[in-house]
Amino acid sequence: MIIDGSVQIAGVRNLEEARMLLACGADLLGFPLRLPVHVPDTSEEEARAVIAAVGPASCVLITYEEDPDRLVGLCRFLNVGTVQLHADIPPASLARIKALAPLFIIKSYVVGRENCGPEAFARAYSPVCDAFITDTFDPATGASGATGRVHDWAVSAELVRLSPRPVILAGGLGPRNVRDAILAVRPAAVDVHTGVEAPDGSKDQRLVAAFVQAARAGFAETPTV
Repeated sequence: MIIDGSVQIAGVRNLEEARMLLACGADLLGFPLRLPVHVPDTSEEEARAVIAAVGPASCVLITYEEDPDRLVGLCRFLNVGTVQLHADIPPASLARIKALAPLFIIKSYVVGRENCGPEAFARAYSPVCDAFITDTFDPATGASGATGRVHDWAVSAELVRLSPRPVILAGGLGPRNVRDAILAVRPAAVDVHTGVEAPDGSKDQRLVAAFVQAARAGFAETPTV
């Protein structure tokens, strides 16, 4: 899976929306399932059908599922090879997942929820995952993603600096701030969910296109190292 310079858009509702997101330039589509707070945008069966139609290479399972066997079973059901884990799951469980299936694992670092700093987190999780994603904790709801809240980008920038794994930046991003966020954090990729939605929760094509354009501009201005 190629992350560098990628734009991921999470919360795909149906096939029509998925195709629109890809047409607007999204590289990756996120499918949040088995969530403790939010209601999933699709059922697992619907997500499977969308993934089959657009192809699994561009699709990412986003989940709080913690049980390695159930998680691998869900990935096989959906036919996805990339999973983004937002639960407070220990490194040993990630090692178990890796032993069960050759999945590309993206582990979240949720600013405001984690009980360790970026350096300790990177040291503990780098051996058992392939990438990180930083996101924002909402203490009012207990949500660890899709909160629409921006966290302190300095924390994400520190993880980028310390991590041997690529870091995806999420949390309150939208067309107006994603370029600045990329320049401040220098992530490998960005992720957006609520920041490109219409009031009814569907993805707004104009906002999606503007987000992708702004993100591309930010990555173009970010020096490679």
